[in-house]
Amino acid sequence: MRDDVAALGRVMTALRADVLCVQEAPRFLCWRRSRRRLAASGGLRVAAGRRAGGVAVLVGPGVRLLHGEGRLLRFFFWLEIRAIAIAVVEAEGVRVAVGSVHLDLDETARLHHAGEAVRLLREVADRFGALPVLAGDVNEQSDRPSWRRICEGLTDCYPVAPRGDGFTFPARNPHKRIDAVFAAPGLTVLSCGGAEAGPADLAAATDHLPVVAELGLRGAGGSPPEE
Repeated sequence: MRDDVAALGRVMTALRADVLCVQEAPRFLCWRRSRRRLAASGGLRVAAGRRAGGVAVLVGPGVRLLHGEGRLLRFFFWLEIRAIAIAVVEAEGVRVAVGSVHLDLDETARLHHAGEAVRLLREVADRFGALPVLAGDVNEQSDRPSWRRICEGLTDCYPVAPRGDGFTFPARNPHKRIDAVFAAPGLTVLSCGGAEAGPADLAAATDHLPVVAELGLRGAGGSPPEE
């Protein structure tokens, strides 16, 4: 929220997301209130996340929230504290455990946290009989080790049903895909890619572009939830 906060709210509203994973969420003075205001600006509410790590999961009014938590990832000296926010939600008969992460710039920490985040997410998903979905800033591209580690158990949604060029960074001149949504094999990816929001707002809201994935349960009818 160090860029154009009004533009950020308009982008969040335009996404019309059932579930929104946030990185670099407010984590300093009055962080809970700031996160509630951020969520409300897009018609959402806070579902999961703790102060440290700066990640959160927000949910829309059409989603049933079953559980929310924040878990710290392994601490590496001299590096920023990292965490995963996990919310178990249900919409249109689909139950998913959604994790939001922001991986480190340091390759060693990033690789460890990638595997750790997937493991923690799966533990929560299994506990609630849900399918795991992980979303966030991977801080590397799809040919690198941390990305490949995540894909050992989850599917990178963009190549399955791409929408647009997929580039997310930097927002004003995107030429790298370092943000993604990864889904369990039991989920169908209907589309994944850029957001339908005003180009000026997308460039002004933050330094990354959002990734929108439309997911549904394999063999199920009805409208899919959006991530």
